[in-house]
Amino acid sequence: MTPPTEPLAPFLAEPSRIGEEISVTGKWVPTEPGGRFRKSAESREMLQEWEDIHADAKGDPGVLFTEINHAVGEDAVLVHHVFKDPDALVHYFSTTATQHMGALTGVARPQLHLIRGTSIPAPAREALMAKNVTAAFGEHLFGYVKEDYRRPDPETAIMVTAKWTCLPGGDLEELKYWWQRVGTEAHSIEKGLVRFEAYQVIGEDALIIHEAFENTDELKFHLTKGTAEKYKKDIDKVAAPEAYFFRGPVSWTIRTYSKFLHLPATYTSHGSSFTQAGGSMSEGTTD
Repeated sequence: MTPPTEPLAPFLAEPSRIGEEISVTGKWVPTEPGGRFRKSAESREMLQEWEDIHADAKGDPGVLFTEINHAVGEDAVLVHHVFKDPDALVHYFSTTATQHMGALTGVARPQLHLIRGTSIPAPAREALMAKNVTAAFGEHLFGYVKEDYRRPDPETAIMVTAKWTCLPGGDLEELKYWWQRVGTEAHSIEKGLVRFEAYQVIGEDALIIHEAFENTDELKFHLTKGTAEKYKKDIDKVAAPEAYFFRGPVSWTIRTYSKFLHLPATYTSHGSSFTQAGGSMSEGTTD
């Protein structure tokens, strides 16, 4: 069966303005997780090590944005970096990351990392893979960014980064089509979905989807009445979600609604963050 197709809406077809920037969003868990009410020693050391890495990253001019979000409901942390360009990523992983890797891997282990950019050259991919990190590298396909790429209010905004992988027999072109439908309709009916981007994963029949919502109410609408609710069944026929990373002040209502949609989600609270003067095109400008 030939997958459905239609031309990209003009706002989805506009070239991305993120330039050479590369974003990395990854999950780390302690080697010995704690209980429901008390964190293990490894968990506490993992969090402290990431705070130390965060402090060092702030002094690296090639790191445009860095953030640590503590997971809610599980012993884990989501870490997010935006690099100026591939060279900056390689420099970071050969210096700051290397300096901390021994101490970090003594108490924690990496899980999936989702990497996004317009193009991710081999040296950048190799620098990250050399750290024994499970990673998916996505290159920009289509999308839109409202408000001239301005960063939404970090006190209320929620960033969602997900990986969808085709089922056996699933068609990547059909998966692209359904996410194209999401972006096309969301642009007009979901005013608070201010950023929507689809990235094709290198070497896999998979997509990375990145969305930015102005606040909890906008994300709630997306999940219950908006395009996520409308197209989830169509997408489920061709692909399965491998991971959903929610960064920001995620409320318990969002956690409930996303569970109804059977999303393999990691939820976080708003954590330590730093952005260089002016911000970035990937996370949002601040001028």
